[in-house]
Amino acid sequence: MFSLHIDTARTWRGGQSQVMYTVLGLRLLDQRAALVAHPDGALFKRMSEGLDLIPLAPKHEIDLAAAWRLSRVIRQIRPDVLQAHDPHAVAMAATALSISSPTPKPPLVASRRVEFRIAHNSFSRWKYGQVDCFIANSEAIRNRLVADGIPREKTTVVNEGVDVERIVKMPAANVHAELYLPTLAPVVGNVAALVPHKGQQHLIDAAALVVKQVPDVRFVIVGDGELREKLEKQIKDKHLERHVFLAGFRSDALELTKGFDIFAMSSVSEGMCTALVDAMAASKAAVATAAGGIPEVLVDGVTGFLVQPRDHVTMADKLVALLKDPGLRARMGDAALARARARFTVEKMVAGTSAVYERLVGRTRGRTVTRPA
Repeated sequence: MFSLHIDTARTWRGGQSQVMYTVLGLRLLDQRAALVAHPDGALFKRMSEGLDLIPLAPKHEIDLAAAWRLSRVIRQIRPDVLQAHDPHAVAMAATALSISSPTPKPPLVASRRVEFRIAHNSFSRWKYGQVDCFIANSEAIRNRLVADGIPREKTTVVNEGVDVERIVKMPAANVHAELYLPTLAPVVGNVAALVPHKGQQHLIDAAALVVKQVPDVRFVIVGDGELREKLEKQIKDKHLERHVFLAGFRSDALELTKGFDIFAMSSVSEGMCTALVDAMAASKAAVATAAGGIPEVLVDGVTGFLVQPRDHVTMADKLVALLKDPGLRARMGDAALARARARFTVEKMVAGTSAVYERLVGRTRGRTVTRPA
C-alpha cells in the first residue's frame, strides 16, 4: 500500500503529531507513505528529508497553482490512496484529482479531528463531495459529520494514538525548577493552544476558587495563541499572578505533563484531545470538560472527573477533591495509564488507518470489501 498524506499547517499542534505518527507508523509496517507539507511548517521540519517529503502548501483554500503542482505529484508517484489531514488539504487534493484525472483514481480520505461545523457554501459542498471516506477521531466527531450532511456510510472512527511507552519511560521535568515555582506547591497543568475553543478562561475562573481552599496550588498553562493577552489581563484582574502561569509554547510539553500533579482540560469544543491522552499515558488524573470526544477518552470517576463545559465552579470542586486526596490521584493515574495502553496507542491508530485504506483500495480495484463501519 502506498499512501500520500497532505497537511498544510505551519504550526505544531495535536493534528500535526498525528500526521507524523501515521506516516512513520505506516512505514514501520513496510508501507510506503509520502508526505506533502508546508515547507515553512513545523511538521516539515520535524520529518526527515527525502524523496517522500514534498514541500507544498496552498496560499489560500482555492489555490489552483498549488493544486496543479499536487496533481503533477500524483501523476508522477501514483499513490494508492490520498489522505488529507486538514480542510485546506482536502480542497487542494480534491482539486488536484479533478485536474489530473488519474486512472485508476486513488480514493481520497479526509481526517476530521475538530467539532466545528462544516461550511455549507458551494465550494465546501463540492470539495467534501469528492471525499470517499472521512476518518473521524471520535464518535462525537462522526456524529457531527453526519449531522452536517455527510452520509454515515462514508464515515468511520479511528481513535488518535500517542506513543504511550515512550511517555512512560520519559523522565519528568522538574516543573518547579523550570518555572521557578515554590518547591512543595502542587501543580495543576493544562497543555493547549490559547484559542477560544480550548476555554482556558474558564480554567482561570476555576483557579480563582481553588486557591481559596488550597492556597499553595499553582496552575501552569502550556501553549500559545491569540488569547494570550486576554488571559494575561484576566489573571491580573483576578490577582492570580502568583498562582497562574502562562508558560508559552514548550518543546518539552510532555516532560512538563509528567511533572504535573493533576491535568486539567477546559475545552468548550473538542475532537478527541490528544493532550489528555498524553496526560493519561503520564499516569495523571484529570479534570476535563465533557466536550466533543473527551467523554470517550476519560472515564468519569475512574481516570478522572468530567464536568460540563464552562462550569468553572464544578471544575474547581473536582480539582480541590484531587488536590486534597493523593491516594485518589494515584489510583486514577494508574487507571488512566491502563486505559491509554488499551485504547489509544499509535499502533492501534495506524492499524485502524491501514484497514480503512485496504477497504477503499479494494473497492476501487473491484474486490468485494466491507464498507467502513
